Amino acid sequence: MDKLRLGVNIDHVATVRNARGSVWPDPLRAALLAEAAGADGITAHLREDRRHIRDADMEALRAGIGIPLNFECAATEEMAAIVLRLKPHAVCLVPERREERTTEGGLDVAGDESRLAKYIAPLRDAGCRVSMFIGHTPAQIEASARIGAAVVELHTGHYSDLHAEGRIDAAEAELAALRQGAALAHSLGLEVHAGHGLTYDNVAPIAAIPEVRELNIGHFLIGEAVFMGLGPAIEEMRRRMDQARPHRG
Repeated sequence: MDKLRLGVNIDHVATVRNARGSVWPDPLRAALLAEAAGADGITAHLREDRRHIRDADMEALRAGIGIPLNFECAATEEMAAIVLRLKPHAVCLVPERREERTTEGGLDVAGDESRLAKYIAPLRDAGCRVSMFIGHTPAQIEASARIGAAVVELHTGHYSDLHAEGRIDAAEAELAALRQGAALAHSLGLEVHAGHGLTYDNVAPIAAIPEVRELNIGHFLIGEAVFMGLGPAIEEMRRRMDQARPHRG
């Protein structure tokens, strides 16, 4: 298998910073540490309410890192304008509600197909790889292919929750559905990524799905960094991913 890429989400470095209204800790510094520790990309979500990452952070990340920037955002006109100005490597469209603590589910591409097809066209023309953050249902995967997305990122949050609750049979069923979704997306020419809620304890089965090319992991790694440092936390995740996913080269 090809080596599985690791994208590190640094949103919650900004959450800690914003809790004190300070300039520390700096998300760019975290991104550079992640890059040095072997991250293949940096993910940051510029939410409409700017609760963690802010516009200046995205500017600094775009200018300051040497690995790809994955710009997560809602499919709004405001965000499209920012993306077209910064031209990040990738744009991942996610659903967003003001009252949620974190992204709760996948984007309804099938229910908003016409608008999203028009929305992503200029982003693609600007050279951004467009990803849809979706559930594993065939309808969402097929709609993502029809609108011209390059990538789908499968939402692993439900699997992660079931795993944490010890509901092993249900977690295995969800894992099987994720495997089927990844195979379908790959067959339609979509690159497959996965993420949300992944930890040291549950990452191996997701990493072992052969069609998955990239995992995006953030909250858990930032939490582990409190205890072991960001570099070692990322290196340990990289080790577990590689152990689950033997690769060529």
